[in-house]
Formats: sequence, structure tokens, C-alpha cells
Amino acid sequence: MKAAMVFTGSGPILILTSYPSIDDPNFISKLKAKGIKKFIVSEIPMDQCENLYGSNYFDIVRDLRNVDDMRVLDYDGHRILNNFSLKKMGKPFIYED
Repeated sequence: MKAAMVFTGSGPILILTSYPSIDDPNFISKLKAKGIKKFIVSEIPMDQCENLYGSNYFDIVRDLRNVDDMRVLDYDGHRILNNFSLKKMGKPFIYED
């Protein structure tokens, strides 16, 4: 399981995914299917997501346990940027269709 901050044209979203990596072609296909065709994505600390989002986090983790997929944990860019340090993000992956 991975947590990722995805910077899109409309701002950052926070995603939990069971795909093996943030550059996995299936993960990218899911984002593209949602209309996100140009983005920068970085992993963020899972434990921080757990602490901040509590039961919503655990519901998504349980939902993704047996399937490769992704779920949006938060789409409020202002809240996301206030709660997560850019310095603690993993190496960014840049995608442009």
C-alpha cells in the first residue's frame, strides 16, 4: 500500500493505492481514466495519513487489501498542503500524455 500526493491542474489530491509503484502503468491508466493526463506524483508517509484520516484511511486500506486499485483519500488541496511537508515527499514522478 502506498500514499501519494498527486499534483494536477486543479491542485493536489491525496491517493491511497495498492499498485506496486507510483509509476505503474495501471496506476497511470487509472489517473488518465479520471481525466488526469498530466501530473506530478510523489509518495508520502503512510503513517501520517493514518494519523490524520483515521477511520477513512482504514476503510480505504481494507477496501484495497485484495485488489490492485486506488482511492482518493482527500481532494482538498489546501488541507493537503497544510498537513504534509513537501520535504518529506519521495522522489517525484512526472507524467505528461
